[in-house]
Amino acid sequence: MKKIQFKIRINAPASKVYEVMLGINNKSTYEQWTALFNPTSTYEGSWNKGSKILFIGFDENGEKGGMVSEIVDNTPYRFISIRHYGLLKGNVEITEGPEVEKWANGLENYTFEENNGTTTVTVDLDTTEDFLDYMNQTYPKALDKLKELCENTEIINE
Repeated sequence: MKKIQFKIRINAPASKVYEVMLGINNKSTYEQWTALFNPTSTYEGSWNKGSKILFIGFDENGEKGGMVSEIVDNTPYRFISIRHYGLLKGNVEITEGPEVEKWANGLENYTFEENNGTTTVTVDLDTTEDFLDYMNQTYPKALDKLKELCENTEIINE
């Protein structure tokens, strides 16, 4: 596993960034910034600590797929940690075998640090060698979209 990090400064309070990023009050805000990874990106489940959550999307053939994950930690407006432990193929959860083993237990951590109304989001994530280039190219674009959503004054009371 390779550890990579991304940071972005967003001109909005941490509470708003957290809520928009996770789609707390409106799931579409989560779907909009994660659409950079997959246009049909969404989630099923809860962001509560200890909860199972499925990160899903559909491929070009309309097949449902994604990640089976657990919320390891969630301190609202400050930190969230996601542990990926399986794959979703159709409606089948795969939690063991060679496809899963190469990245199982990889973490995706988000830290929110607010200073004078500006929030720095730090993303620390584990990825496999074959996804390194994809993540390095796509994550900054997705975070730029998140910044745009958070700084849009029309979303104040999502």
